[in-house]
Amino acid sequence: MLSRVADSIYWMGRYIERAENIARFISVNHHLALDMPVEEEEQWEPLVTVTGDIELFKKRYGTPTKQNVIQFLAFDPQYPHSILSCLRAARENARSIRGGLSTEIWHHLNSIYLTVNQVAQQMLNQEVSYNFFDQVQRNSHLFSGLSDDTMSHGEGWQFLRLGRYIERADKTSRMLDVKYFVLLPSAEYVGTPYDNIQWSAVLKSISALEPYRQRYHRISPKQIVEFLVLDREFPRSIYYCLASAEDAIHQITGSMPGTFHSAAERQLGKLKSDLSYTDITDVMRVGIHEFLDEFQEHLNVVGQSIFETFFAVKPVQLETAVV
Repeated sequence: MLSRVADSIYWMGRYIERAENIARFISVNHHLALDMPVEEEEQWEPLVTVTGDIELFKKRYGTPTKQNVIQFLAFDPQYPHSILSCLRAARENARSIRGGLSTEIWHHLNSIYLTVNQVAQQMLNQEVSYNFFDQVQRNSHLFSGLSDDTMSHGEGWQFLRLGRYIERADKTSRMLDVKYFVLLPSAEYVGTPYDNIQWSAVLKSISALEPYRQRYHRISPKQIVEFLVLDREFPRSIYYCLASAEDAIHQITGSMPGTFHSAAERQLGKLKSDLSYTDITDVMRVGIHEFLDEFQEHLNVVGQSIFETFFAVKPVQLETAVV
């Protein structure tokens, strides 16, 4: 497969996953605002903090009000990680490889973008309905189903999986990390019903509330961290995402599990192996923020290695003729 095609498919998967996560964060935060007695700024600023672009937001919008945050994260055409920008980028990547995608995938992706673009235009005159964000999530799930059912499960589909799970691992870690620094308004709330509401919101933001309750039944911060970081069955846990990404990259290269033929395989396999032998006691001893911060640094290294291994254009080395 051409590196250009692989790059487009990989980022198409990442952009769709990113748009879905942002839509879920906004929807959950809207419902959380109805239950939490905090100022609007304290309620909505964490959503921007999760993205890592809080300084850019404050420079362009100033106060993180509900309207400003939604405009920035959902509809800002100049912010490259807004829902609108992600879907536009996913659509352009799909357009560049149109012949390699099924008609169903292309029509669906094109329809999603046109719908979001239309809503973005309407936002100039009226407030967006929160059903819109649920619709973005459903469309993302439909995209995943169409890609699984209408694409050949060859290299292209594996690159799509690889992008999806790398992005998902990143967003799960960021959402969990921000809980410890921003979401809880005051230490006096720890252990109170407000604290439980916040932790439930974290689980909802990762579509994990029902699976978590089936496993643990009651809200416990330690068990939530264990579930979202180390669980081997929940498809949005960090470990599951890394294991799935590793499987995809082995399918692409043809190397056996436990071996590597490239820096990307080595970095991803090492990160997943380290997590395999980690338990919740190790995480709590290091500190949740410190653990997740280090994980995000390693995941960035994995992303760079994937780019250099599969997508970077390498110069051709010409041998000098000997006269």
